[in-house]
Amino acid sequence: MVSSLKVDGVRASIDEKQILEGIDLEVPYGELHVIMGPNGSGKSTLSHVLTGKEGYEVEGSATLDGVELLDKPVDERAKLGLLQAFQDPVEVPGVRLRELLLEVGDEHGLNFEESSGIIEETAEKYGVTQFLDRPVNVGLSGGEKKRSEIFQMAMLHPHVAILDEIDSGLDIDAVREVAAAVEEMRGPDMAVLLITHYSRILEYMTPDRIHVLMAGRIVESGGRELADELEAGGYEVLRERLGIRPRVEEPAEKPVSEFFTDTPFDF
Repeated sequence: MVSSLKVDGVRASIDEKQILEGIDLEVPYGELHVIMGPNGSGKSTLSHVLTGKEGYEVEGSATLDGVELLDKPVDERAKLGLLQAFQDPVEVPGVRLRELLLEVGDEHGLNFEESSGIIEETAEKYGVTQFLDRPVNVGLSGGEKKRSEIFQMAMLHPHVAILDEIDSGLDIDAVREVAAAVEEMRGPDMAVLLITHYSRILEYMTPDRIHVLMAGRIVESGGRELADELEAGGYEVLRERLGIRPRVEEPAEKPVSEFFTDTPFDF
């Protein structure tokens, strides 16, 4: 059996409002899958449900290597190997990044020399050596924070990495750097689920599968050509082709490419 994150018929609501209408998805280890969709389609809700954020009424099943996740608290899901990088990484004043990672190494039975060597080698690979002796994420730009977050995630070696709109608010150079960090993190024993609104980051990545989420369902899956279709015509073209009516909170949108001509690339 191929190791994977598998989602079957997941429905989710909050405050009696249905958001996810039945999500079916499988992300095998070694693959990068991308979730795209308009605002209000349920993208972030999916990541919240998988990682265990409280407040949702959830039905269905989500398993990691056959182990059910949805009946477990956040910390147990993390111990099983499911981790999320946040859109706005948390700052931790007073705690140096190196100290934090040495503590993690100690919890995993590594001595100081072993941990220090791994930290230095990995930090150099991700281009974040200069962040090691600074408080975690404090004083960093948006792109630097997200590179640091991906580096921290790589150090923890999760089985599943969920990256929720890590390209949000970044200029083109930062998007390129973050994409390179994600590609560096990929490996045969890790599944990566990238959630994004824009297709620009995909110019610097090689996703195995792209899924479009609309009105709480995955309505289309495919390869890079699907992202190209959205870039050219926006989500409205896909809605029309599939006969999908938008939710009230999902206004018809411009082609994705227009976001980069109407506004600076620091949305």
